[in-house]
Amino acid sequence: MIRIRPSTSADGSRAVEIWRAAVDATHDFLTPGDRIAIEEQVRSFLPQVSLWLAVDADDRPVAFMLLNGSSMEALFIDPAYRGQGIGKALVEHAVRLHGTITTDVNEQNGQAVGFYERMGFTATGRSERDAQGRAYPLVHLLFSPQN
Repeated sequence: MIRIRPSTSADGSRAVEIWRAAVDATHDFLTPGDRIAIEEQVRSFLPQVSLWLAVDADDRPVAFMLLNGSSMEALFIDPAYRGQGIGKALVEHAVRLHGTITTDVNEQNGQAVGFYERMGFTATGRSERDAQGRAYPLVHLLFSPQN
């Protein structure tokens, strides 16, 4: 059974592992150089931030979500646990905490775009580049419980 809990300092390396596996499974559009550069950034920052973790019965993290207020900055699921409702549970947790939430998704990540559409997110805009200025277009999304 999956439950959601806040991260601790001991969870940092596992969060990076989840990120790496999820990106390798879904972000085939990244250039090898960008993939390496992004991982370096993630390894230096992800263990330092507060995350919401989905953990298994042994308290082992299998997914994480980064919230900055009502903005969902990251949602990554270990590929071995995809399709089990974990992403949905994390989004529902964010909605319980904040009501309306926003997120950005790489336009080239069709699996993630489809997930957010199925969850009821609506597109509010688009950017040609990601937050670091790389040529990876983002779709800006909004979820409101009234939708």
